[in-house]
Order: sequence, then C-alpha cells, then structure tokens
Amino acid sequence: MSISLLLEMAASAQPDRTAVVADELRLTVTELATVASGGAGVITESGAQHVVYVGTGGAHLPFLLFASAQAGIPFTPLNYRLSADGINSLIARLPHPLVVVDREYREMIDVPAQRLQDSDEILDRAHTAEPFTRFVDPDDLAVVLFTSGTTSRPKAVQLSHSNLTSYVMQTVEFDSAAPEDAVLIAVPPYHIAGVGAALSNVYSGRKMVYLRRFDPVEWIRLIRQEGVTTATVVPTMLDRIITTLEQNPVELPTLRNLAYGGAKVGLPLVRKALALLPDVGFVNAYGLTETSSTIAVLTPDDHRAALSSSDPVVAARLASVGQPVPGIDLQIRGADGEVVPQGEPGELYVRGEQVSGKYDEIGSVLDEEGWFPTKDIATLDADGYLFITGRSDDTIIRGGENIAPAELEDVLIEHPAVHQVVVIGVADPEWGQSIVAIVVPEPGTEPDGEELRAYARKALRGSRTPDRVVFRDVLPTTATGKILRRHLIQELRPVTGNA
Repeated sequence: MSISLLLEMAASAQPDRTAVVADELRLTVTELATVASGGAGVITESGAQHVVYVGTGGAHLPFLLFASAQAGIPFTPLNYRLSADGINSLIARLPHPLVVVDREYREMIDVPAQRLQDSDEILDRAHTAEPFTRFVDPDDLAVVLFTSGTTSRPKAVQLSHSNLTSYVMQTVEFDSAAPEDAVLIAVPPYHIAGVGAALSNVYSGRKMVYLRRFDPVEWIRLIRQEGVTTATVVPTMLDRIITTLEQNPVELPTLRNLAYGGAKVGLPLVRKALALLPDVGFVNAYGLTETSSTIAVLTPDDHRAALSSSDPVVAARLASVGQPVPGIDLQIRGADGEVVPQGEPGELYVRGEQVSGKYDEIGSVLDEEGWFPTKDIATLDADGYLFITGRSDDTIIRGGENIAPAELEDVLIEHPAVHQVVVIGVADPEWGQSIVAIVVPEPGTEPDGEELRAYARKALRGSRTPDRVVFRDVLPTTATGKILRRHLIQELRPVTGNA
C-alpha cells in the first residue's frame, strides 16, 4: 500500500473538507489530491530519481510528500537551518534529485538549473499539470530522512511505504475526526514528526494548520483564530508557550489535546503546563526516525492519574513516555544482550511493521528476529510504562562507575532556581570523566553552584554529585529541542598541551 492511498481514501470520504491552512493558502482534500496528482506528473517529467525539499514547510510538505509517493519517487525534506555546504553535501548523497526549494534558500543550493524548482512555482504548476500515478510496491522506499548528525556524519534513514502506512493505520482511526477538529503543526518539515503529522491527520480527516516559523504569540493566535483542537510541540516550544501564557493569560477554549515530544521535558514544566491548562489533555509521544514516528504514548488520563496519585509508583509515571502503541513490541536488554528483569535499566529494542532500521550505505541493523537497537537506555515498570533515561553514548564513566546523566538532571531540575539543566561528562586525568552540570537559572534568580551541588548530594550518593556547576543563559538545542551535549562537551573540555 502506498502512502498516496491515504490521501485518496480521505478525498473519497470528505472531498470538500479543508485539509491544509498555511499562511493565506487553503486547500480542500480534493484540491490537495489534485495538486498531488499534478505534482507527480511534474516530478515524473523531470526524470528525477529522488525529490528533495529545502524550506520551511507549510502546504509544501504534504503536497510534495504525496506527489512524490504518487510518482513512485522517494522524498527527502532537508534541514534548511544547515549551512550551504551542509545542505549540498546531503543533496550529493541522493541519486539524481529534483531539488524543490523555498525562494529564500535558492542561493544556497548548488545544483544544475534543470534540477532545481521553486516551491511556489511547482505548486502552481501542479494545479493544471497532467496527473500521474505509478504503482509502487509496499516495500518500496517512500521517505529518506537524515538524522541530526550532532555527533557524527548524518545517517540517511530509509522508510518504506509499508513502514509509514503501518504506523498510521495502527495508531489512527480512518475519518475519525469531528468536523470542527483542527491540528496546529509547528514541528520542522524535515523531522519524522512533520512527516507523520501530514500522513496521520489527512487519514483521520483533521484540518492541518501550519505555523512555518514558531513564535509563541503567533501559535496562541492561530489556536484561537482557527479553532485548533490539537497541537504538537517540542520541549522548547512548550516552555515558551507556557511562559507567554503566564505573562499574558488568554483562554484557549477549543484546545483539547496538546502533544509534546522530540526530547525530554522537565517535570516542573509538565506540572506547570497541566496546572495552567487544566482542560487540555496532555500527551507525551516518544518515537524515533527509524520507527516512522511514535512508538509509545503517555495519555491524558495517564497524566492526570500520575499528577493526582499518592502511590509513588503511579506518580512516577509522569516522567515516563507511557505504553507502546499497537503493533509495537519492546525489550530491554543488558550489555550481554539478554533481556533484563523488570525495572532494571538496559538498552531499548523495538520491533513492529512500522520499524525500519535501514540506512543508506549501511543497510539494515535489525537483528535476526527483527529487533531494532534504539541506543536509548530505558526501564519498564510492572504495568509496562516505559521510562527513557538517556542515550547509551551519553553515559558518564567516573572512577569506573557508570552514571546516567538523567539521574542527576531529574534531581537538579526540581530546585526552584533551576529552569533547565543538562549533565555531561568531561575528560578528567584522575577520574576518567568529571561530572559537569550546565544550568540555565530561573529568571530573577542567581543560584550558587555549591548550593546546587549540596542539593544534589542530599538525594544522590557523593560520587554522583556534580564536580562543578556552570551557568548559561541558554542551552544549545536542535530544532526539536534535543540538547547538543557534544557541543557542550567540546566547549568545556580541559585544555591540554603547552599554552
């Protein structure tokens, strides 16, 4: 089954429903299907073997996603925030691409003119172009997404039509949205959450409202103007939205659900958001590019139960990513590759039809039974709630003792003067690595490093106390809110050699 069939089904069910709102542009489901068919014709005529998009998204994302699928050509949205060299190096790794680019990024792209297309112009042409549809095998490549590449050369993750349609059809009920339902999409187009949002919301029948460049004031305005009922944000967005609402309280009467994910969110921010928006159902969604988006969800009911429970086991689940979605199996394995007892930490492995685990130049990394190694360290409680405690390569080894940064971060974030915190290991000649906490203080506070070390020592063993505390105004993050730990490690590494 091709992902283009999701749009065909939606057009058959509710042809006149509004599908996309982006700036001044509005497209019905029928209009989106029409331009996708015409776009497939334009893509086929170009002779391209791959479609690349460099831009901020909006209507261009679902248009190019479905047009490429209908043409039987893989689609890759790229991170427009990269340097020109970074973008062109990724384009060079894709076979004979047609590069579709927003006008403001045109000068960055170094490809022959016949392989370059303005994003607005191709959308205009698609309205009247000859429609085209090519049959695809479900195992054919549909989307290629590059990982962030914050620690090494970006990997090109391969997602098949089967991976993506399995994710959508196992997690979303077809045409299930109410007539007034609308989703506000502010996640980047080059992230799996952006691709998944386009597919799942078309399939469910929900109007998609795009915010191409996130701004909390504009986000709140669109919620109110478009009657948005559902929204998806990353942690940095949630932080700015809550801060804005605290400073300028306004009602969001239509908003029923707010999903957050992409990186870990500190519990004080989650509690503050729940208190500030008591009528909104919060959803914590956890997934990876290689798993075609979400594989575990902490539901609104889970949030409410954890927030109000006196049972420490239930209350602790507010820090979890919930339970696996239908079709996903989980295992937690130790260093020996064996499944660990319930509650013990280990590497998370996942399996299911939506799981790809395939990369350009590398191939599949699935084991013989189809399990994918996520590289995330995790635990499962007795009821199957999943807790992500960090990445395996972020583990700090101090004096031969393995220390998970999240263990310290979860303690320090509860200090009233700590707004954000990240804990890293920095090379140390005596201990192998020393523990450094980088703290963004709460506005109006001036916390003392020794005070924070003492605060951590009360809850943790002395060997897990930060060796030093560094203060910053902001933390470096990706567009999806993941903290760039490697940047901080490089910045704070000790200077060696002669001065």
